[in-house]
Amino acid sequence: MQALHRYGFYGFAALMLLVLPLLPLPPFWVTQLNMIGLSSIAALGLVLLTGVAGLTSFGQAAFVGVGAYTAAFLATKLGISPWLTLLVGIGLSVAVALVLGAITLRMSGHYLPLATIAWGLALNYTMANMDFLGKYDGLMGVPPITVAGLALNDGKGMYVLIWAFALAAALAALHLLDSRPGRAIRALKSGTTMAEAMGISTFRYKLVVFVLAAILAALSGWLYAHFQRTVNPSPFGINKGIEYLFMAVLGGVGHVWGAFLGAGVVKLVEDQLQVLLPRLIGTSGNFEVIVFGIVMIVVLKYAPEGLWSFVAKRFPKPARQKDWADAPPLPARSKPQRGELLLQVQAVRKEFGGLVAVNDISFDIRAGDIVGLIGPNGAGKSTTFNLITGVLGLTKGAVRFRGQPVGGLSSRQIAQAGMSRTFQHVKMIPEMTVLENVALGGYLRSRSGTLKAMLRLDRSEERGLFAEAEAQLQRIGMAHQMHELAGNLALGPQRLMEIARALCTDPALLLLDEPAAGLRHQEKQALAGVLRQLKAEGLSILLVEHDMDFVMGLTDRIVVMEFGTRLIEGTPAEVQASPIVRAAYLGTEH
Repeated sequence: MQALHRYGFYGFAALMLLVLPLLPLPPFWVTQLNMIGLSSIAALGLVLLTGVAGLTSFGQAAFVGVGAYTAAFLATKLGISPWLTLLVGIGLSVAVALVLGAITLRMSGHYLPLATIAWGLALNYTMANMDFLGKYDGLMGVPPITVAGLALNDGKGMYVLIWAFALAAALAALHLLDSRPGRAIRALKSGTTMAEAMGISTFRYKLVVFVLAAILAALSGWLYAHFQRTVNPSPFGINKGIEYLFMAVLGGVGHVWGAFLGAGVVKLVEDQLQVLLPRLIGTSGNFEVIVFGIVMIVVLKYAPEGLWSFVAKRFPKPARQKDWADAPPLPARSKPQRGELLLQVQAVRKEFGGLVAVNDISFDIRAGDIVGLIGPNGAGKSTTFNLITGVLGLTKGAVRFRGQPVGGLSSRQIAQAGMSRTFQHVKMIPEMTVLENVALGGYLRSRSGTLKAMLRLDRSEERGLFAEAEAQLQRIGMAHQMHELAGNLALGPQRLMEIARALCTDPALLLLDEPAAGLRHQEKQALAGVLRQLKAEGLSILLVEHDMDFVMGLTDRIVVMEFGTRLIEGTPAEVQASPIVRAAYLGTEH
């Protein structure tokens, strides 16, 4: 099975590039295979953008048009070599994507898809109304691509080039997703809070994947122009953008090979429907659109992960080979001395309109201590926690970490300073393994970028990240589950995995937001054992909890909150003996 996954890509590439061109295929089927390859490249961009990063776009066809029109105009009007037009087309697509991305990628919800429809229409109408681009007639007489003096002026010649680019793009995408920037991109879909807390600039990676999708679309357009030898606006309209998205969703929007499967199914079925439906209905028209709409509804209902998910279940991905035994260690930050003043929370206040959620809370944490922040539900514990970690902005007050002011900084900047956190509701990437989720915590301790990952030049650093992730999983007793999918874990192991991910950042202070919430008694006992071990290793911890029994045997000091104010601060024994604490929890002093 492992050999199948390792050599499956190369076997598929050899079949597509070497065997099929030698067969006596009719020109129609050569053309169909070429169109499948071209569509696969464009749909692959949507797999990365929509399926992996969770950013829905209907404008992919417009970027295909940018690549096609650039190639056609420069080659026919200026006589520039097709290979130079490829570079210019990609450069122009990147420039357009950067401008559009800077404007639209800060939007969320339904605004982003609507924005992609708007600029997709704008680009298409621009192409159709420019005199120098031939308006609706387009540009004709595009010259063939020449390779080593050989003009690729027929379908079979272009077939090899199209599929060479398509398979190279797929391999680069697979490499990217199995890398430091790839894990950052995969974290975008589940929301930005967790990714930012790991030090990831989510806007930067949204822009990166948006530009990558535009590059793939421009590549498809360049190949299309030199294959068809003519371009006009009709293949680059919003309807084609919807078709590319349909291909990605049908094939498997979260899978690289889903783009190829979806493109193949759509192009082949579309051709057959164009012949069969008019015969059945007795009149001509684009009735295949109706069928595809019905198919889309059925797929979304019964196979939301697309057709490739059935292939993936039949051939599950093997466990990652452990090749990091001799990996170089990741950089480590300087640690505070035990007893050093680590965190100062000084009269912090948070107002939501007229509601005061946190009212001038103050407390300190010294290195090597576990401090508990407890209180009844609604006391303001998690709000205070989010003020400290930069998720929420301060209305008033100050937070200092290792002597430096961090109040008002973003959660990404606070992570860089040496604070790491978990979440009240577990945040993870269920489709990634436990090992990969924990390795995400090492993002700030590594440097490899997107291009290096796609070219597979980041392997040494990757081994270091996985070695660190395994070490942290061993630290909390979960190394035996490192190859398990995170989404398959029960709640208790998921919370432990989050702690391991936070530890992978090499923090000076670990902040845990209600880590015992929803756990059974035995799971709480196991978690308490892990936290005692971390304290024995010298780690400082701020523990936000409402379960007094859980924190009493763990903490050095406890801060009790009620209605956004500090009720009392003291040792566990002092807090247990306090009548005002009993009143806060039980509503009476008796």
